[in-house]
Amino acid sequence: MGKPRPQKKKSSKSRAKSVLGPGGSVSKHKMAQTPTEILDQATILLQTGRVEEALESAQQALELTASNGNAQLPALNLLGEINVELGDVDTARECFLRSVELDPTGSLPESEGGGAEKFMWLAQLSEQGGVDSVQWFEKGVSSLRQTLQSLEGKTGAEDVASAEEKKIKLANALCAVAEIYMTDLSWEEDAEARCESLITEALAATPEAPEILQTLASIRISQLRTEDAQAALKKSIGLWKDLAPEDPKVPDFPVRISLARLLMEVTLEFEALEVLERLILEDDQSVEAWYLGGWCLHLLAEKQQAPQDIKEDESESPRHASLVASREWLKQSLKLYDQLDYEDDRLRDHALEIVQGIDQEIGEDMDDSEAEGEGEDWDGEIDIESDDEDHEMADS
Repeated sequence: MGKPRPQKKKSSKSRAKSVLGPGGSVSKHKMAQTPTEILDQATILLQTGRVEEALESAQQALELTASNGNAQLPALNLLGEINVELGDVDTARECFLRSVELDPTGSLPESEGGGAEKFMWLAQLSEQGGVDSVQWFEKGVSSLRQTLQSLEGKTGAEDVASAEEKKIKLANALCAVAEIYMTDLSWEEDAEARCESLITEALAATPEAPEILQTLASIRISQLRTEDAQAALKKSIGLWKDLAPEDPKVPDFPVRISLARLLMEVTLEFEALEVLERLILEDDQSVEAWYLGGWCLHLLAEKQQAPQDIKEDESESPRHASLVASREWLKQSLKLYDQLDYEDDRLRDHALEIVQGIDQEIGEDMDDSEAEGEGEDWDGEIDIESDDEDHEMADS
């Protein structure tokens, strides 16, 4: 289950009619197929980006099972995910709510459309957030606990793999609840105690999961236990830093962006920069990665420090080297910000503020002045794989 990515909103009212109501026609070809076969096709269509076609197939599968109660569950769940992808959050929520009506506790087998997934989606799609999200997550957690209990003692390869998958989902759900108690519900008297209980259970389920260790670090930061947070983050990085980018054990890009922020928060700037350099190599169009790298280098400058590979010679002060590099990273972030129509005014304003401060201290970038004189736009792309480019980046 991915996080919802609402895009351009379509008419929720009209879509709800076509997805959840009677009517619509099923082609003769589809009538010759079972609902399961149609849903398998819809899943493939969704995975390959043919979302509108996936919607049509899943809708037809729902119509074919309209008179068969629980048999509608797989179609409803898939329709929910498809509508999330389409940005139609209202219809997605309605699909998952109908699924809950048919499987209130998530006790039905996943092969029949039961299980915890619908609760997890509803927690993320909640309009109220806070307590409402927690309640949906708790329903999902309860379902996962039941499933894990039923798998205890089973040694078959399929059962073992299923148990490991459920443990990961359980830990992620527990951490999601902890995040809510650190933010929306931080005012609750028992918020800290709940966070401690949640992260303890999550670590028991998956002690070697980078994401869980990052949540542990967040909790320790909120408790002002900085050294414990640093230890958790270093352990998290150590689990994947030597793996190839395509290795499934490497956390997703957004997770590592959050990791970089946490590392900077606990003054592990060199580790943060290492993470960000790797992210840029994987996606050099990430506005946030360039911005965080620039900010991180600025923090190092304030501490009179600099990564060794950006200093051209020993006569250059660490502060000056870091300021020059910081400006280059931030300018690349701002350039991409404009090109990609990025929407984060606070990021842009902070980047501009830092760049202006650097210009006042060490003078404006000569490359910028030359480009302006020639009527060209600045295009300070940085190749962090090249030592030569690193040295150029550090020039004043």
